[in-house]
Amino acid sequence: MATPTKPRGVFCAALTPVHDDLSPNHAAFTKHCQALLNDGLTGIALLGTTGEANSFSTAERQGLLEAALKAGIAPEKLLPGTGVTALTETVALTRHALSVGVTNVVMLPPFYYKNVTDEGLFASYAEVAERVGDSRLGIVLYHIPQFSTVPIPHDVIERLMTRYPGTFVGIKDSAGDIKNMLAMVERFPDFSVLAGADPLMLPLLQQGGAGAITATTNLVGADLAFVYKHFNDPSRKDQVEAAQARVVAGRNRASTYAQMASLKALVAERHGDQGWLNMRPPLVKLTEEERAALLAS
Repeated sequence: MATPTKPRGVFCAALTPVHDDLSPNHAAFTKHCQALLNDGLTGIALLGTTGEANSFSTAERQGLLEAALKAGIAPEKLLPGTGVTALTETVALTRHALSVGVTNVVMLPPFYYKNVTDEGLFASYAEVAERVGDSRLGIVLYHIPQFSTVPIPHDVIERLMTRYPGTFVGIKDSAGDIKNMLAMVERFPDFSVLAGADPLMLPLLQQGGAGAITATTNLVGADLAFVYKHFNDPSRKDQVEAAQARVVAGRNRASTYAQMASLKALVAERHGDQGWLNMRPPLVKLTEEERAALLAS
């Protein structure tokens, strides 16, 4: 079985295709994951915000992870999201990942209750670690307060790393604040700080960051992978800057309208599969007018 490592590189926050009846489309999902790996990405971060994870049941999430493995994707290439509001379901999803050989997971804080104290947040993550009780487990914290409204303070990170050495291996920071990321790089040198916003990966790497988990890699993964591979090579400076410019342009294009619906519209074009337009409510696809304007941009 794979063993947990501190994740480094470029991981795609993969979209999740659904059939017309809104059930997960395993065949389209695994085809897309394989295309992303062919783009040169380090791995796939499935079932996160971009993957509409919180619209899927525990069984559906487990089925998607198993489908990726059945399609031949190596366990060490996968970073499934396992954090949900219910403690016992977070434990179940995390145990399931370990049971199929996937040792690193991305974990949201419990996000229904607001104004959660540092003690409550620490207790929640600690309880998961205790109940799973597996030395193979590597947890990547997921800091996205604009969605979760539960930020992950640095003091909580330090307590978790001290109490469970080797278990809390990194963080995906999707708040868009480069200063927060750089502060973590400085305070926690043995911790993978991964940018959740494509344009911030390069400045983060230049200061010792570990890479990125981003949505736009569904479209521009090859460029972001190139930036990661060559960011520290002076002879490739112009090529890195050109690739970075394409990454930023791709992100801006996908943000013209609702981001996830826009990404699905663009991925539908990439794969020639209009089924990718489907979204599970409450999210909705772009209007025909919006999609035409996006594709023409």
